[in-house]
Amino acid sequence: MTDRKAIISVNNLVKHYGEFKAVQGLSFEVYENEIFGLLGPNGAGKTTTLEIIETLRDKTSGEVLVDGLNVDSDANAIKQIIGVQLQAAGYYPNLNLVELLELFAGLYGVNVTPMEMLAKVNLQDKAKAKYKELSGGQKQRFSIATTLINSPKIVFLDEPTTGLDPQARRNLWDLISEIRNNGTTVVITTHYMDEAEQLCDRVAFVEAGKIIALDTPDQLIDNLIASGFERNKEVKAANLEDVFINLTGKEWRE
Repeated sequence: MTDRKAIISVNNLVKHYGEFKAVQGLSFEVYENEIFGLLGPNGAGKTTTLEIIETLRDKTSGEVLVDGLNVDSDANAIKQIIGVQLQAAGYYPNLNLVELLELFAGLYGVNVTPMEMLAKVNLQDKAKAKYKELSGGQKQRFSIATTLINSPKIVFLDEPTTGLDPQARRNLWDLISEIRNNGTTVVITTHYMDEAEQLCDRVAFVEAGKIIALDTPDQLIDNLIASGFERNKEVKAANLEDVFINLTGKEWRE
């Protein structure tokens, strides 16, 4: 995979908040059209790193390029080619989904067909519903729809399935895979390791503002096994979540 084009390059990124060193010399690349996972405990520096790449937060030092554009000098151009989950939907609780999409399209200066956008995330039957009336899974799907408004090259998803039930989670996995299959690079943070293993082409583990491992999930697992690691419980060909999905079905739910 090393011959693939890097669409994000982070080189020796540092971010200090006064005495606190949130990010300490972080370097990695994200390849075009992959799902890249940034994993690590809370406070490891994942969100800070993402916000710097998204041009939402200034860095202390280092270099960050997004599709060849520098975050220092080309922030506006970078904003045009990335999709970031908008939290603003909650500020307009009385607008319906079509109205919200039209509002966000206006912010981006693009024309969208709201029903087409909603169909992408299986919410077309909720077009007239207000945001506050949606379930957790529907809110997350709508939030992902807002990241696609400007047909971005890269989408950033920060813990997109936290708090969702297993069906909604699997549905969201399918949706995220579909976005990548349509040619978009996806950068995701998650605390769910099964999610990262299922979705991500490569993952980076961040700890105390540094990357401590970066590879494909398979390779990282193989490396651990090769080191002599043994699980204390027999690994089966399915897990309890598979049983849940098998018993209750996988269709989209409200």
